[in-house]
Amino acid sequence: MATSIKAIFFLASALCFLSFLGIAHAEETPNFFVLGKVYCDNCRAQFVTRISKYMAGAKVRLECRDREGGTLTYSVDGETDASGTYHIKVEGDHEEEVCEVALVESSDPSCSEIDKENFLRKSARISLTKDNGITSDTRLANPLGFMVKERLPECTEVLRELGITSSGLV
Repeated sequence: MATSIKAIFFLASALCFLSFLGIAHAEETPNFFVLGKVYCDNCRAQFVTRISKYMAGAKVRLECRDREGGTLTYSVDGETDASGTYHIKVEGDHEEEVCEVALVESSDPSCSEIDKENFLRKSARISLTKDNGITSDTRLANPLGFMVKERLPECTEVLRELGITSSGLV
């Protein structure tokens, strides 16, 4: 009888201890990993084509801003690797903020233009919270591109393959 009481007491103690461990683990600050690519837009098309080149050494910046006032709350820089991919570690949950990755600096002087047209999105928006249904800690951002000054001659054929001509869609 005394052995069974000791066993019950031991199991209850172990259960309480494991519960405390679970609570302690749940309180950790979440970390996210943002991955994206930077490319050279050889056709000035504003999207990746088969002749686009991914850029090693390009610089990007992730910024989070308050939804209400637009105040900068978080900022971290990143740089692309040999495949044109950046990997940015982000600390904390940014549920009440708008977070975007933007181009900062090109690694290729011949492909360094950022289009300044008002209607174009110059950044990739990402969700950095655990409360959005995404189970992974990795977030994938849309590709960002620098443009060449003059499009390459083969771009007419590349765009035609996609159903795009100088007069519009085919």
